[in-house]
Amino acid sequence: MNWDDALHRAVAEVVLAGALAGLVGVHVVLRRLSFLTMALTHATFPGVVLAALLGVNLLLGGMVAGVAVVLGVAALSRRPGQNAAAATGVVLSAGFAIGAGLVALRSGFSRDLSSFLVGSILTVTVTDLLITGAVLVLVATVLLVCARPLSFTAFDPSGARAAGFATGAWLLLLLLLIEAVVVTLVPAVGTILAVALIVAPAAAARLWTSRPALLTALAMAFAVLSGLAGLSASYRWNLAAGASIALAATGTLALSALVTGARRWAR
Repeated sequence: MNWDDALHRAVAEVVLAGALAGLVGVHVVLRRLSFLTMALTHATFPGVVLAALLGVNLLLGGMVAGVAVVLGVAALSRRPGQNAAAATGVVLSAGFAIGAGLVALRSGFSRDLSSFLVGSILTVTVTDLLITGAVLVLVATVLLVCARPLSFTAFDPSGARAAGFATGAWLLLLLLLIEAVVVTLVPAVGTILAVALIVAPAAAARLWTSRPALLTALAMAFAVLSGLAGLSASYRWNLAAGASIALAATGTLALSALVTGARRWAR
């Protein structure tokens, strides 16, 4: 492997993945879907593992698993006496257990487990970059075209229903976009750490502004910078790249909380 080429591809993947995570992360934070997003990351794991075992596209396997968990949570939430948080927790645990079980079915497969869990960004290919770029364009287009109904159903669900908007359908669309992003982030940060890159930069940006356009721009910038900082730390100190990126994103949130808190206190 040519180290320079691998590093260049890793940098390009971090920039694209960061922009993608920040873009969808704003909607996750504003709709308070962080826990459900974590469930999606865990549910993606068995789909990705099964796709690898069958030799099919990881994106396809992860998307199928993600759709299944969304429908599962919706079905469990409708049962009398059951709430969405409890249903999500059950599906989250079940998804990860299924993934671990699938790994155990094939001898020798466990050595590749870490690449699905925490990513392996130095091994990304040109195909991975093209997929990430294509998903970024697709998600950005859908969010731009559907900005009004997505915002309306997020901030005023009752008013949206009264105006004739199918709030459930718009939420399902958003969840499918989130799942597509989670699967696309697997080469960079894996299934488990993807939630950190999606949620933390957007939550940090939310501390600085509430204006949608600026919030989105800040979230994307924070996610890209977190990715670059994590990759740099990984290269400099020989750390796991996925973990470094997740910690950098978490650090961005912590630093933003300290600075904005200090500013409010100073007033």
